[in-house]
Amino acid sequence: MATTPSISSSLLVLPISYILVLFSVLVSTSNSANINHETFLKCLSDLSIDDQSPIPIYLPNTSSYNSILNSSIVNLRFLSTKTPKPHLIITPLHESQVQVVVICSRKLKFQIRTLSGGHDYEGLSYTSNQKLPFVILDLINFQAIKVDVEEETAWVQSGATLGQLYYKIAEKSSIHGFPAGIETSVGFGGHFSGGGYGALMRKYGLAADNIVDAQIVNAKGEILDRRSMGEDLFWAIRGGGGASFGVVLSWKIKLVRVPPIVTVFTVSKTLEQGAIPLIHKWQYIAHKLPKDLMLISWLVKRNSTMQVLFLSMFLGKPEELLQIMQESFPELSLRREDCIEMSWVRSTLYFYGLPFNESLSILLDRTPTPRYSFKSKSDFVKNPIIKSALGELWRRASEVDNPIIFMVPYGGKMAEIAEYEIPFPHRDGNIYPMTYEVDWTTQGDETSMKNIEWTRRLYDYMTPYVSKQPRQAYLNYRDLDLGRNRIDGSASYEEAKIWGVKYFKNNFDRLVEVKSRVDPSNFFSNEQSIPVAFDE
Repeated sequence: MATTPSISSSLLVLPISYILVLFSVLVSTSNSANINHETFLKCLSDLSIDDQSPIPIYLPNTSSYNSILNSSIVNLRFLSTKTPKPHLIITPLHESQVQVVVICSRKLKFQIRTLSGGHDYEGLSYTSNQKLPFVILDLINFQAIKVDVEEETAWVQSGATLGQLYYKIAEKSSIHGFPAGIETSVGFGGHFSGGGYGALMRKYGLAADNIVDAQIVNAKGEILDRRSMGEDLFWAIRGGGGASFGVVLSWKIKLVRVPPIVTVFTVSKTLEQGAIPLIHKWQYIAHKLPKDLMLISWLVKRNSTMQVLFLSMFLGKPEELLQIMQESFPELSLRREDCIEMSWVRSTLYFYGLPFNESLSILLDRTPTPRYSFKSKSDFVKNPIIKSALGELWRRASEVDNPIIFMVPYGGKMAEIAEYEIPFPHRDGNIYPMTYEVDWTTQGDETSMKNIEWTRRLYDYMTPYVSKQPRQAYLNYRDLDLGRNRIDGSASYEEAKIWGVKYFKNNFDRLVEVKSRVDPSNFFSNEQSIPVAFDE
């Protein structure tokens, strides 16, 4: 990783010729927007010296602006002319350029939306419904990964993807991995700072549980590491949402040990094949299985037929897996021919539905395939859901074309870590989290509202069967239906607590305390950012 630069000695240069080219593009914009653009660009230029490449900056009404913005939008329901657009898109090349963008944005009252992979479920990394103008700070150029096998750590910049990390680890070692997510195109910035589920979490916990250092640009434009930011801020950005506290540039993570060969399987069952009794039984055993075994339950519709997929990874050989399954879940009737042996890194391709026998270079592809519109909501289940309710869940899922009901068992390491260890509080006492999602490809307000309302009705129906006081939710499956800050970016403690305790339970109060100390002016804000105390 690059050493931390000094703000006074390594600022960017925006040559006057570059500024003039940018200004010429602004002729077609409104006077007020023109003033905003010119003022912002002048601020960047004023803080420049002559030893760095200019910051790539993209302005509205240009083909580059639209292509870059559109390629960043993973959830296509935000690819609409009605969606608010940024005044500028900035793709810095160096850490010091991020500092300058923060300083100028704060000075000129621009909001910053930090983009690493674009997977925010409500689009908060690339759009805004608040009244202040905003810029996108796109970390696309921050993709460096340095793996140290001897130390069993890696430094990963926030613009890198999970797939890129998995590839880099595999280049150095066949017995190391990392407990992060299934979608290999997801960027590290949001995934890490919200928690980070993955197929290894029963063995090693969340991605955020395995972070040992970080670099962040704070509201003053300073670059801080764990030592200089202090333990409170370091605690807050590991599961509390980094965008509330600054721009996280990079993370130092602890690699974990995996066997050279793991075993995976997928068994699908329809309603006629006993899907409901199998899901019901799964609830009683999945969180009690050995830590080395992850057994996910996943309701989907394929070829217009609802089915449940039991998707699994075992850190061991098929023979041992078959014995465990026969003792714990004989009803599934797992066979040896269902089991596939492969390296851990190839299992990341398998879980994401990619060709796992082909070149690992597919992990380097940042483009999610396919892209579609979607809406998600999340819950946590503390007691097994009765069969009749599972049947109704199945029936309701069949009402839409592309439903996804995703259930990942807890237990293991997830039940051993205290709920206050990091801001992510959903630990012992939960047997599994549940995600309700619907995907669609037909664009238009009517289609969007139909699908969004389906998730809301299903969420309402599930109320008696999930966590209560609070009804918990997972930050990385962000849901603005739970509540949002005011249009000016402010929020009182009591207003934000409505959604805050759902994501963070009692950790919400500590997050507010940290926010109030490190960003008292509430510069880093969005529709669900942590508020400062007593901001009425």
